[in-house]
Amino acid sequence: MDAAGRRAGQHELTTADGRGRTAPATGAGTAADAAGTRAECDCGDCPSGARTGHRQAVAAFLALREDFAAGRGVPAGLAHSAGAARQWISDELAQSARAVADRAAAEGRARREAVRRRAPFVLWGAVGALLLGQALTAIGAGWTDSRTAGLAAAVVLAALLTVLVLRHRGHGGLLAPVTGEDGRLSTSRTVATAWLLPAVGVVLMFAARLALAPDAAERHRLLAGLGLARGAGLLTVVAIACAAAVAAARLVSVRIRAGRQQKIPAEYPRAGDLLTDDAGRGSFPDAQYVLLNAVAVVFTAVRLAAEPDRLPDLPWGLVVLAAVSAATYLAGKYAEGVRPVVLSVVRAREIGGLDGPVRTGDDIEIRGSGFVPPGAQPPHRLARTVVRIGTVDVHVPLVPVPGGFINPSDGVLVVPVPADVEPGRAEVRVITAAGVESAAYPLFVQE
Repeated sequence: MDAAGRRAGQHELTTADGRGRTAPATGAGTAADAAGTRAECDCGDCPSGARTGHRQAVAAFLALREDFAAGRGVPAGLAHSAGAARQWISDELAQSARAVADRAAAEGRARREAVRRRAPFVLWGAVGALLLGQALTAIGAGWTDSRTAGLAAAVVLAALLTVLVLRHRGHGGLLAPVTGEDGRLSTSRTVATAWLLPAVGVVLMFAARLALAPDAAERHRLLAGLGLARGAGLLTVVAIACAAAVAAARLVSVRIRAGRQQKIPAEYPRAGDLLTDDAGRGSFPDAQYVLLNAVAVVFTAVRLAAEPDRLPDLPWGLVVLAAVSAATYLAGKYAEGVRPVVLSVVRAREIGGLDGPVRTGDDIEIRGSGFVPPGAQPPHRLARTVVRIGTVDVHVPLVPVPGGFINPSDGVLVVPVPADVEPGRAEVRVITAAGVESAAYPLFVQE
């Protein structure tokens, strides 16, 4: 299996249900993949080894899942009991999925360490590129105080960011301030940082210009360029971005504590987090917020390059557009996320079986929504879904089908009623992988 095939397999691993999905071929294909990756490092101490180990764990899990989905690999001693065979398969898949999760966590640590190591080289490489660009453009035009001030501001900013990298060496360096509590890149924090860094750079550049000013008249002219009337638009946009970052963090925190939103932590931050939701699907509120502010930052940089002696004068129409974008983003944050809701509980009947009341040992089908929160699609997260029947906790078994899982799913859970459940009225609750518990739903168990 080539690199593209392995990436497809890794994406398939995070699929909660198998409808419309295709699975990689087992047998010869798996053997070829193992032979192709046997010589690669899988120690987990380096990014390449961690990535290789993760791919191998994913390939092993997919092969195991497809074998079980095809009816292969179940011990003969369990063939007489469908319930025992299903539970054994679920336990085997959960154990293999935990191995995949461990490898994914190792890859996440290796990725963060790689970012931390490369960040100083990138920062000071950018300073070197700026120096080279200024030197080339100064040919014929001559070196000016503006060039010196810009270079000094870049050096100071790079030094401050290098200190940040060293301070947060265990959390990805530069990624630490823009990473949320769930381990994903925060859209609001990244946008706020995209405005704050140029603003800090502009202030440092003006400070250097003031220090290099030859007389009081030049200093007065530079200070006039920092006037509030000139920079009101830029200051407003920066304030909006920072306020949106704080408001988004507070909003999500309050909703999680109240049980109105489910959050599943990510293994490591990805660039795609800026444009997608927790499940990896494209998010309109996030995408419009990032794209509009990216265009506004570029516009601001162009205005500053054209008039380096004063703050960029942003049109108020652009400021209002940024405010509308931030409001849309926060409204999307408020609207996303649901808690699990049980709508009905019925006895599951196999084809050819008889209808009847629910008794211990029977399978029940729990219908509702929000059982698999965004980000809980990986199998080791699915295996954490629990149904509480009375005082008995029943782990929802993983039921594989070609290309994915049919149980658990976001709208339907199938679990057996254990013998420890007392006959009579019992309450059914669903506890998701995020730890959020649904409201109780009555169930009558016949003797």
